[in-house]
Amino acid sequence: MNVNEIENYELLKSKKLKDINAEGYLYKHKKSGAHVLLVSNDDVNKVFTIGFRTPPKDSTGLPHILEHSVLCGSKLFPAKDPFVELVKGSLNTFLNAMTYPDKTLYPIASCNDKDFKNLMHVYMDAVFFTNIYEREEIFRQEGWHYEIEDEKSPLTINGVVYNEMKGAFSSPEDVLDREILNSLFPDTAYSFESGGNPEVIPELQYSDFLMFHSKYYHPSNSYIYLYGNMDMKERLQWLDTQYLSKYDVMPVDSAIQLQTSFASPIERYHKYSISSTETEENNTYLSFNAVIGTGLQKELTYAFQVLEYALIAAPGAPVKQALLDKKIGKDIMSSYNNGILQPVFSIIAKNANTKDKEEFAGTVRETLQKLVANKINRSALKAGINYYEFKYREADFGSYPKGLIYGLQSFDSWLYDNKEPFLYLESDEAFDFLKKQVETDYFEELVDKYLLQNAHVSYVIIEPEKGLTAKMDRELEEKLKTYKESLSKEELQELVDKTHNLRKYQEEPSDLEDLKKIPMLMREDIEKEPEPLYNKENYVDHTLILHHDIFTNGIGYVSLLFHMQKVPMEWIPYVALLRYTLIFMDTDRYSYAELFNEINMKTGGIASALNMYPNYQDVTDYKIMFEISSKVFYDNLGISLDLIKNIILTTKFENEKRLYEIIAQLKSRLEMNMNTSGHSVAAMRSMSYFSKTAYFTDLISGISFYRFISDIEENFALRKDRLIEMLKKVAALIFQPQNLMVDFTADKDGYKKLEKEICGFKKNLFPDTDT
Repeated sequence: MNVNEIENYELLKSKKLKDINAEGYLYKHKKSGAHVLLVSNDDVNKVFTIGFRTPPKDSTGLPHILEHSVLCGSKLFPAKDPFVELVKGSLNTFLNAMTYPDKTLYPIASCNDKDFKNLMHVYMDAVFFTNIYEREEIFRQEGWHYEIEDEKSPLTINGVVYNEMKGAFSSPEDVLDREILNSLFPDTAYSFESGGNPEVIPELQYSDFLMFHSKYYHPSNSYIYLYGNMDMKERLQWLDTQYLSKYDVMPVDSAIQLQTSFASPIERYHKYSISSTETEENNTYLSFNAVIGTGLQKELTYAFQVLEYALIAAPGAPVKQALLDKKIGKDIMSSYNNGILQPVFSIIAKNANTKDKEEFAGTVRETLQKLVANKINRSALKAGINYYEFKYREADFGSYPKGLIYGLQSFDSWLYDNKEPFLYLESDEAFDFLKKQVETDYFEELVDKYLLQNAHVSYVIIEPEKGLTAKMDRELEEKLKTYKESLSKEELQELVDKTHNLRKYQEEPSDLEDLKKIPMLMREDIEKEPEPLYNKENYVDHTLILHHDIFTNGIGYVSLLFHMQKVPMEWIPYVALLRYTLIFMDTDRYSYAELFNEINMKTGGIASALNMYPNYQDVTDYKIMFEISSKVFYDNLGISLDLIKNIILTTKFENEKRLYEIIAQLKSRLEMNMNTSGHSVAAMRSMSYFSKTAYFTDLISGISFYRFISDIEENFALRKDRLIEMLKKVAALIFQPQNLMVDFTADKDGYKKLEKEICGFKKNLFPDTDT
């Protein structure tokens, strides 16, 4: 591609992105002013994103409601819900839209060229030629509306986003996240809730909704991202012809403003609701939150990710341990939010009490002062650097396409500096810099400057209140009753008519002709040849090794699967707890803090999991496997297997203090999951009565497991001896040589190294015993 000869676009910057093996090009569309970023490489999983800076002016949730609404039909694709239909004929690998505190993004991804173009077309038409101007019902459906069946019925409020945010505001973690952001940035867009506060959403008017779209959804305020192996020139020409050339440059005031630092730290209190059966004791969230420079300081951003690991996130990290030792909270969490203009570093004590807030603040400060004076553990810093460097180099984002995550990373700088989208697409130099700083005072100076001497700090306390939700519901009911009584007979009838008209709009199917306009893949658009499977069965010393021979850039992905055929089903909850204790307790060679750092210095991580594999030819047959996995450079395969062997054979379950800390934290995390994903937990519980897989999942991570853990946590003194005995017993039953199968992904060189190590690994496992 001749980057200088793309008509109607001005090339602002080009760069070879060695870290991700790509070429980057930054353009500006001459006529419309659209910002365009191309990341060209050989990845067939192509990604397109169009985003807009959308700083909220209030907490009505306008950006969020608009994100929902533009996807409800457009000029070329007028069907009411084109995306439901589009998905039926798509091979997309990602299709979604997201509202952030300062931006709204519409990303798609697909490996199929025709599908990719179809998705781009529908998204571009949706954002620029949305039907919201023709159909007010879209705003009322997706945002909010008064609902009343007849004159005698009670008046209520309904709406997709309104109901979604009522759910979000019931989660204490979500409430805390919002209050942290709002507390630190009182004079900027971050002081408002872009998703929408349910108490404020009904203040949003349709006219303001349309005005927001006309102002911010203009190409001059757009950020268009294309990634992967495609004809970039053709795509840019298509964007120009079909959409961008229809607009002229328009000044859009959407820049995110910097918050002036505080003169001194501030405190903020907020309530969250608990049920009448829950206790208010040990249910408060205490948080320390500091603003850390700006998102355009790459080395600073990576350094604070490393510091989060070394100070709080790693087991036994000094700030976390100091708080736990003083019994300030049962679960210590942290976060480093660098997806905004001014990143925020937070330390959070969950399951604490308001009376502990002074001791919480004092303990955090005293511990940080000691670390500055006596130096941060160098092994922890090295482990943190290696952990994040491995993560960036590997670029393994699970089910998410790489190109999608690279795009989100580009927005972390591009949104705040139109000429700097490549900042977080390159990391090697930053990590080389951090490695050189480990033996200097660099990290201590950052702690002193940003966490001890910094005045731009807030202490946010989230306190429980019994029946708060019911109280708010009563207040809303009374407010709506009063409002209804204030309406004239004509006004009331108008609301009844609008309710019925909206329902009619919702129930009426899209016109068949409109549905036919939605682009679908045809059979001939799909490649007939499937992707090859790289599975080869080998046996080493009677142990099956399933080898996947693919290029992995020198990284070996090894999973040790132990068949649990000897473990009775009633012992499964103990096995589930075993997976949370391994790696996080002392062994005969390491303290748990030393172990975690050793793992992250020598490998890309070690993790454990429990999985059930059904036999789809016989629904009554299944295998339950305890899996320990690691990713590691080939030369360190032996070290990784030796660490795993040390963990499974010599973990010291007798450390009662540490065991209780793990159980208390686990209970806290399970409660958090039930708060944020209660629908999934309930669905799994329901299915457990007729599905063996669901029953197993409930035993190891659902309501059954929560009750098991709660009983141990509440009666630890009575249960600890039996618990320690059972953890030892199930470990000895599982980790036996004859139970082992190995799954390994690497090229042939990597496999040869594994073969040499596996016999030695098996040799010292637990002997064959019965229950």
